[in-house]
This record gives sequence, structure tokens and C-alpha cells, in this order.
Amino acid sequence: MIDNDIRIVSLIPSATEIVATLGLSQAIVGRSHECDYPPEIANLPVCTESRLNGDDSSDTIHDGINHIFQSALSIYKIKLDVLEKLQPTHIITQNQCDVCAVSLPEVEKAVAELTHSSPQIISLQPNTLEDVWGDIERVGQTFGIDSVKILENLEARVKICNRKVQGLFITEMPTVACIEWTDPLMIAANWIPELINLAGGQTLCSSVGKPAARLHWETLVASNPDVIIFMPRGFDLQRTQQEAKLLTQRPEWDKLHAAKAGRVFITDGNSYFNRPGPRLVDSVEILAEILHPEIFEYGYKGIGWEPLKN
Repeated sequence: MIDNDIRIVSLIPSATEIVATLGLSQAIVGRSHECDYPPEIANLPVCTESRLNGDDSSDTIHDGINHIFQSALSIYKIKLDVLEKLQPTHIITQNQCDVCAVSLPEVEKAVAELTHSSPQIISLQPNTLEDVWGDIERVGQTFGIDSVKILENLEARVKICNRKVQGLFITEMPTVACIEWTDPLMIAANWIPELINLAGGQTLCSSVGKPAARLHWETLVASNPDVIIFMPRGFDLQRTQQEAKLLTQRPEWDKLHAAKAGRVFITDGNSYFNRPGPRLVDSVEILAEILHPEIFEYGYKGIGWEPLKN
């Protein structure tokens, strides 16, 4: 039985999706400016804003982040007046990446200034797929929700996908570079290498559970991946198509295996790969479609991914 007095403010998109998957959508009373899924939360009060303009170029955004950090500020601001009116019983945030969402210290500072409520802070810190499952279980336990069946279902989908690539020879498992940012060039890490391996690929230039790392263009050229997948943080398919041009216009681009073979893809990283929540399972299935179209057809093409247009 769900307590009707629960009032949740979610300050990170992945947490909003976790809460909704646990059947607690009705308990969410406020969200971050980036929370956009599931659709029923769209009209909820927005409790955060960004000091950056997401429409700027990649290098401008990156420079802006560095400038903000050098000024000892946070990228995101909490709307204290909105939070005060909502009187939440729980606030969910993260303590993993200050670029991804409001930081834990910022939330703690805001909560200390509230006069009409003393919400419990739940902070998520996922670096691997196992951590994400653990977060779902922990959030469920906080609200008295049994997450066993939900987790069993999510893990079963991953196992079904992985089982279908178990019989492949190593030569049939393409090397993959997943690009998380284009200027400067950064390779996706944390849970992404796991997803690639589960979908029948071999990860290049990144390690499980580690933050995204900067990569020299020359290193990418030298590693010469079989497949290149663009998944910039916060960008949809259309914006990612635009961002990819920063690399495809380089003179060495056409010499890469992936480019010559037509195995370069764009994804909606904002909806899938960048969010450590339930839709990481969709992300595994998207990768499986991309890497092994002869085996998989889940129906994500045109929604979650597309071949890069020349």
C-alpha cells in the first residue's frame, strides 16, 4: 500500500524514471528541468534551472562548464521558492557527476534553508549496471515497494539479448567506440562498456565503472573501430546528427573502418544511454540492433538510433 502522504521531488531524470517504474508516478510533485519521461510528469512544477545554454556548441558548453567550476559555482540552480511551496517528504538527487545534475551538497544546502518541510534526501551514485539495479531496489525499499519482479523483468530482457550473442566468435564481435562528447572528444564509460559487451561488441578506449575519458583524435584513428556510435550527453537524434559533423569533416575520417563500412550510428543518448535507470535495458537492445542486425530487430530504429547520414 502506497502512503498517500508521500511527496517526491526528483532532481534527476533517471530517478524520475525509477520512481515511475516502481509505480509511484502519482507521488511525484516536482521535477528537474531535464525530467521529460514518462510523459505524465511533463506538467509538474520545475525545481531546477541550468546556468548553461544547451543550444550552444559543444566546445562552448564545455568551456562554460569549466568556467562555472572555476568560479566555485554549480551548473544547476535549485528554485528554493518552488521547493518551499511543494513541501516534499523526499528529494532524490545524485552524487556521481556534477555535470549531470544538481549535486548532493547543493541539495543539502537547499534543504537546510527550507522552513516548511524537512525532506529526506536520497542520493544515487551509479557507475555500473549492478549499481543501477541496486538504486532501483533501494528507492523501492525507501517507499515500501517490492522491486523484485521489476528487477527480474529488466534483468531477463538483458539475459535474453546476451544469450543470442553467446555463440558468436570473437571475430564476429565488432570493436566499438562510443562517443559521449565531440569537442573535446570523449569516450563513454561507466555502464556503457558493459552494455556493449552484453550486446555482442568489444569496447574500445573505455573501462567499466570509470568516468568518461578524453581521447586524442589520433588515438581513435589508431584504434580504428569497426563501429562508431555517437551518444552525446543531453542530445537527441537530431542534435547528435549535427554534432557528429565535428568529426566526420576531419580529413582522416573517411579512412576509418567504420566510415568505409557504413557502420557509424547516432543515438538518442539523452533518452537512453546517458540515464542510469530502467531504460538502460532499452539501450542494450538498441546496441544489439546496431551491432547485430542479422539477429535483432526490436523496433528502435528511427526512435533510439539511426545510421549517420552523410
